[in-house]
Amino acid sequence: MIITALRNWRPAAGELVEWHPTEDALRAAGAAGADPDPGTFLQDNHIRGIWAKSCAAAPHTAYLAVTTEVAGDLDAEAMSRALQRFVRRHGGLRTWFTTDGTTVTRSSIAADEVVFQASSVGETAGEEQFRDYALARISSQALATSWPGFVLGAVTRAASFTLYYACDHALSDGASQALVLTEILDFYDNEASGHALGPYTSAPTGGFPDYARAEHDLARSFDRSSPELVEWVRTFRHHGNTMPRFPLDLGLAPGETAPMYGIEFDLLDGAGSAAFADVCRAAGGRYLAGILAAVAVTDLEMAGRREYYGMTVMSTRGLGDFLLTQGWLCNFAPLSFVVEGCASFTELVARANDAYDRAIRLSAAPLSSVLATLLASGADPSDVLTTPNMLSYMDFRRFPGAGTAPYERGMLFTGEGETANASMWFNRDSRHLYLGCQSPSTPFAQRQLRRYHAHLRTVFATVATDGDYSITPDREIADARHHG
Repeated sequence: MIITALRNWRPAAGELVEWHPTEDALRAAGAAGADPDPGTFLQDNHIRGIWAKSCAAAPHTAYLAVTTEVAGDLDAEAMSRALQRFVRRHGGLRTWFTTDGTTVTRSSIAADEVVFQASSVGETAGEEQFRDYALARISSQALATSWPGFVLGAVTRAASFTLYYACDHALSDGASQALVLTEILDFYDNEASGHALGPYTSAPTGGFPDYARAEHDLARSFDRSSPELVEWVRTFRHHGNTMPRFPLDLGLAPGETAPMYGIEFDLLDGAGSAAFADVCRAAGGRYLAGILAAVAVTDLEMAGRREYYGMTVMSTRGLGDFLLTQGWLCNFAPLSFVVEGCASFTELVARANDAYDRAIRLSAAPLSSVLATLLASGADPSDVLTTPNMLSYMDFRRFPGAGTAPYERGMLFTGEGETANASMWFNRDSRHLYLGCQSPSTPFAQRQLRRYHAHLRTVFATVATDGDYSITPDREIADARHHG
């Protein structure tokens, strides 16, 4: 499975099939009252954002989607039953939210009322025509402000079909998307062929409403004197009371955004990735520490940043028995370490590893507690309540479906809205280490990113080939002076 840009989704022609709840299921959802259980901080904030976009008549792009190619003829009725079992298993997918822009109310449908049915909706020539159709469907239907907040569909043809699933971000995250088709297809195989369920699909899974309660309980255990929050404030102040930004000027004024353009490229092939891992291990760090060190070296040599400062996504599935749960189970933590004084990549790896250990510790504090504490410390809300430049790492070799044909053919992508950042998503599988970057589409920003990414590729390649990389502060500035 790879994370890729939407433009790379090119299914072949075929018959379009959609799955929707039955009329009885929709009536049951319509009669449901408000739940006493809360949503999470991220969910509530996201739903308010959807409401604001809707008021402005802006398209819905805050969704995640995954697709794969499956061998064999589609048994649409077996897939209906598979989807039903999947949704009944995951309480978070039986929920939806309403809001007036301030108060967010959560509702849910009972598991035994969830029933789906398939319908054919015509033919597609595939490629661009299909993408236009799929995007219109996802944008209008994968919304957590009604049930269901997700869509399942297929393009079926002789002896194969394309399967896709898309979900409002309020109900899903990257790990959930990497899990979802493996689980649905396992249920499908059981329904269509009678094969036994895999251990992953038959294992118990915690419900997202349970996770939301656990998160609220955890938030009540933190106050401004908690060590994690004290360290958050100290880190934020040390970096000028601002969230991390991309190190190079992207040509946008404060508060300005531009349509997002997805950049992706390989950093290392399988052999190079293994060699890079060996270098990191010998230097006393995990693989991710090496990624952080390579980024920090690039920031220093391209922009003169003598201390790395970034923000990373952390899984919170360890808050309880939530490893297999469908939902948004994430938190964020700052990454900060000094680069100056290190002469080589391998010297820097241990510092990066320590910074990640610290980020793990700081991620124990729920985001609601963090933001409230930062604001109480006197930080400007415009600096706190802004989207930071992010760095994320996922190892797709670690998911249950790894090695199976549908999983290895899988593609994961997000809606493409607007951005002011150039966040980087590093992903590893058995074939390669590659980078995805959600970036502003302006010509100036793209020129800057081409320079930055070329340098980053050089750092990775040198480490994998030579076993190290010599650090030269302001290398690009020094090179420009030498050639001048």
